[in-house]
Amino acid sequence: MALLRGCLCGSEEDFRGLLNMENLRLFSYKEIRAATNNFDQSNKIGRGGFGTVYKGVWDDGTAFAAKVLSSESEQGIKEFLAEIESISEVKHANLVRLLGCCVQRKSRILIYEYLENNSLDHALQALGSANGTTSLTWSTRSDICVGTAKGLSYLHEEHEPNIVHRDIKASNVLLDRDYRPKIGDFGLAKLFPDNITHISTGVVGTCGYLAPEYFVHGQLTKKADVYSFGVLVLEIISGRRISQTIHSDMFLVREAWVLYQQGKLLDMVDARMEEYPEEEVLRYIRVGLACTQATPSFRPTMAQVVALLSQPVALHETAAAMRPPSFAEHHCGGHHTPDGPSAGPVVQTSPKARWRPPAAEAEAEEQPACSAKFTYSEVAPR
Repeated sequence: MALLRGCLCGSEEDFRGLLNMENLRLFSYKEIRAATNNFDQSNKIGRGGFGTVYKGVWDDGTAFAAKVLSSESEQGIKEFLAEIESISEVKHANLVRLLGCCVQRKSRILIYEYLENNSLDHALQALGSANGTTSLTWSTRSDICVGTAKGLSYLHEEHEPNIVHRDIKASNVLLDRDYRPKIGDFGLAKLFPDNITHISTGVVGTCGYLAPEYFVHGQLTKKADVYSFGVLVLEIISGRRISQTIHSDMFLVREAWVLYQQGKLLDMVDARMEEYPEEEVLRYIRVGLACTQATPSFRPTMAQVVALLSQPVALHETAAAMRPPSFAEHHCGGHHTPDGPSAGPVVQTSPKARWRPPAAEAEAEEQPACSAKFTYSEVAPR
């Protein structure tokens, strides 16, 4: 109990269960501070709504990632324990491994395995940088899509109880030295016992990734993760971060559906990806669109997504099979006036063939937590 004593972020009883977790090690604040060189800024590798992530190195040379929750963090004791409970027993090649935690003093620190290539968001940001030389081949992008889908499928179908992540986004997909993806950050995760079909809950997450039924009604199911994954696929193929399009008329998901209706899906492929198998890329885009349909029951399960991505199975291309959805207009700060319902299409296809982020475009900020108003608008004329 020595490593729990003096923790001011909750009662000792709150953390008693940590001692009974066989796969979880309790670290001292002193040894983490030493391994991160007193949390030096040069070791900072990421920052989110709940705190800062630092790289650390143990005495034996093993690197790790320390997620240090700030005292002002929105993630309270309940969420901190939920993250530990959600991932401490989870073992899958496409899920980040939790090594342990620290709850001494006012500190709440989670210790994860270290992944050399940071996050998918970081990789996409490097693609869009004016001085960026990073190039993601189709093979790498395909592996990221499939690996992330397998990790989600494990959470939804195989882990007992099932887990809904609730915050699938590019910055929560981490990449190892070979660019293999691992899903991280389980602070918002919800456990779904077998007898539960949905949970009504407060809306949390990141703008652009939220499923309409969850965003509007707070109705959470596994299909909310499926929607977020669909957005992720469109980001990977287009090379565009959702934060680049969230305030514009060319919102990534909406534009993809317009191109689908016009039979020009290849126009959304990242122009920097010069060689790729067209039919396979088209299949991936259609899977992404199927995942972002407005009606949850129309979306595939993640197990079905893995099968569709892994095998050359043709998706039906009829209008009846793929219905253009209504879109959640995520207004996250700033002044934005939606056009609302209209007699014609809301957006026109971009005249540019294959999207290329402008070289001079400033780097987008971390996507804010969503506190948005919601409007419906259709792509197709009414």
